[in-house]
Amino acid sequence: MSDDQKLKDPQNPSGPVTVRNMTFHVDRDLCIGAATCVAIAPNTYIMDSEAKAIILDTADNDTDDALLDAARGCPTAAIIVQDKDGHQIFPQ
Repeated sequence: MSDDQKLKDPQNPSGPVTVRNMTFHVDRDLCIGAATCVAIAPNTYIMDSEAKAIILDTADNDTDDALLDAARGCPTAAIIVQDKDGHQIFPQ
């Protein structure tokens, strides 16, 4: 992680965090470091020193579609997404 990259929530680097109308977090037990999320939503995810996805403060710069696509693209479904009412959107 470079000096210009900041975490959305430094106390909980893998979330949960809220971006617009969605809350999401990375299940660190499921994350295998494939980095598909980084490729799809580069403003949102970066890999930490343990090769686990963590959420950047710039997550608001990725579209809602990119955030959902990043979750859907994860080979282990490690990214859990909920709507504003707390209903799980992904995985279903």
